[in-house]
Amino acid sequence: MAIDFTLTPEQLKLQTDAREFARNVLSGVRPAMAGHDRPEQRFFATKPFFDQVAEAGFIHALLPTEYGGAGFPNIDLAIAAEELMAVDVSVPSTMLAVGLGLQPLLLHGSHEQKQRFLPDIVTDPANRLAALAFSDVGGAANFDCPDPGAGMQTFAHREGDEWVINGRKQYTTNGSGWDGKGAHLFSVVCRADEAGNRDIPPQQSMAVIMVPGETPGIEIVGYHDSPGHRGVVSPIMHFNDVRVPLDNILGQPGDGIEIKYKTFSWTAGLIGAACVGVMRAAFEFAHDFCKTQKRGGAVPVIDHQNAGYMLVDMKTRIEACRYMAWKACADLDRTHGAAEELPTMTKIFASETCVQVVYDAMRLVGVDSYTDTTPLAGLLQDALCFPVYDGGNMGIRRRRLHELMRRDGYDPMATVLRGA
Repeated sequence: MAIDFTLTPEQLKLQTDAREFARNVLSGVRPAMAGHDRPEQRFFATKPFFDQVAEAGFIHALLPTEYGGAGFPNIDLAIAAEELMAVDVSVPSTMLAVGLGLQPLLLHGSHEQKQRFLPDIVTDPANRLAALAFSDVGGAANFDCPDPGAGMQTFAHREGDEWVINGRKQYTTNGSGWDGKGAHLFSVVCRADEAGNRDIPPQQSMAVIMVPGETPGIEIVGYHDSPGHRGVVSPIMHFNDVRVPLDNILGQPGDGIEIKYKTFSWTAGLIGAACVGVMRAAFEFAHDFCKTQKRGGAVPVIDHQNAGYMLVDMKTRIEACRYMAWKACADLDRTHGAAEELPTMTKIFASETCVQVVYDAMRLVGVDSYTDTTPLAGLLQDALCFPVYDGGNMGIRRRRLHELMRRDGYDPMATVLRGA
């Protein structure tokens, strides 16, 4: 069968519907956040828009049909994510963070665990947020360092029929929940040992444990603020003797490293699509500017060769990132979430390209782009987050690819021949 990037009629409808939803609904997010100084206040101000995201079925799209969701394939999620992100970054990021928080459970949970935790999200997706608690306050780039005294410093030990979790987490997107008291459900990455032996290296102890948000001992101690992604919440959280049943662990201690990497592979392709949305918004503004503005000259800016060539390069980069994101998501669908190399490459390439494309749009527009009279400065603030969040390109993503390439039997053609 020939390689074909043609969208199906259903995908075209999804693209059109998501585009209209973004224009009609998400265009109001930024004005709604205006005047709120605190990051959690801006996040809470996005709640009415998230309600409409949930009502439109975007949360159900993240969940499998056998547990009450709509079960969208990743390629369809990428098509929708691009359209939403072209208008607003914040609310779609909250939406995708729900998927991130649930992804360890979806990929590695047992049928019983999924039956236990997913129905609450399905029945009330607007109010019940999921969150991945991964990054320790001390940093996460070397979370799997084999030195027992380094790496992840969130620990779980067994007491009776419970895991007792202690640690400090940050950048726990959605972790505050809508009431400021905590998300509905956390996937907590930690090192687990029944005897509480902290000298067990992560390769034998890393784990993901599902923690309901109402569990005593979860404390929100502060929030990170950021110049971009203004309506996304990033709380700093403490887990103080948090007790959950033993069967809340996904798999066994030691499985957590691979669970974490497979979870981040899921977001990687979708971040590529998100970057395309932001790049597209910058390009469309710059293109319209060049077509309609003369800036004191005799002809529109686009008639100048240097401006025209910059637009050509920007559009070419956008197309390259879009098709890379589509292929990465298609590989994830085909491999049932096992693909890793291409999604990770997509996250690196698209996120760093996004920064360049938005900056090129600013160079075309000139100093006005650095004011609030255009959207470009805000888009650059959003773009700058992509290379450093969700597994930073240097600390996590490139390191993982380097590790894969060092393995015996690494096949450089795997991403071409079968996905990897």
